This record gives sequence, structure tokens and C-alpha cells, in this order.
Amino acid sequence: MDIRLARIDDRLIHGQVATVWAKEAGAKRIIVVSEEVERDEIRKTLVKQAAPPGIKVNVINVEKAIKVFNNPKYKNETVFFLFTNPSEVLEMVRGGIPIKSINIGGMQFKQGRKQVTKAVSITDNDAVAFKQLVSEGVELDLRVIASDAKGNFEEKMKEAGF
Repeated sequence: MDIRLARIDDRLIHGQVATVWAKEAGAKRIIVVSEEVERDEIRKTLVKQAAPPGIKVNVINVEKAIKVFNNPKYKNETVFFLFTNPSEVLEMVRGGIPIKSINIGGMQFKQGRKQVTKAVSITDNDAVAFKQLVSEGVELDLRVIASDAKGNFEEKMKEAGF
């Protein structure tokens, strides 16, 4: 399986992802890896309906994503992994999935989160997961839109008190 892009964006498939990031990735399949979304039939259906034309979408949990990645049947697939949080990215990496860089696009502000940038708010657990991803050798690529310059997410977390 050829991972073209891995992105955290809790809005999942929306205008920017469907039109710009999907094209940027050049993948034939978007795999949403989220335990929460996988269990929510309405949200899962909406995510699939928002898919760009010609791109298949699957919504699965981490365990199944690891199995699919390692299944020889899918070795020629080009994929765009989409996540809602860094903990599931970390599970994938620790499960042997070679994610070298994670694009951090959007994590909305809500109760219990602290704002890091205009588009990214995280919990203490998210901060721990991001730091562990760095220790696993994963680049944290902070870009809301594809034309943005890469931002230093580690520095932004320090500035925010993490």
C-alpha cells in the first residue's frame, strides 16, 4: 500500500480536503481511521457521500486499518489516511504502519482543549501523542491548506504551554 498523505482534520472530508488535499495526495482511496466515526452510522454515511468523484472512501478503526495495510490484496492501492486525532495515528505507527509525516490541518476548539493555532486546539493527551509521534520519527507537518508553508508544530505546542 502506497501512503500518499496522512492528515489529521476532525472535519474529515470537507471542501478543502475534497478539492485540494485529495488532488495533492493523488490517491485512489481515502481511508478514514477513527473508532468514533466508524461506530457512528450517520457520520460514516455523510463522510462517504462527501468523497470526491472517482475516489473510494472507507471508514474503519485502527485495528482494521493495520490489517488492510498488511493485506497483499491492497499492495498496489494508493491511499490518503485521514484521522481525527493524533492518538490513532500513534497506534498506527506503533502497529507498524510507515507513516513518516502527519499533516495537521484542523482540530476544532471545544471544552477541554487549548488553542495552539487558529485552526488547531488540543488536549493534554493529544500533546502527549504528538510528542510520542515525534519520538517515533514522524514529522509534524502543520498546514491547514496545501499552499501554506510548513509550520513548526512542536514550537507552537511549546508556545501554547504543552
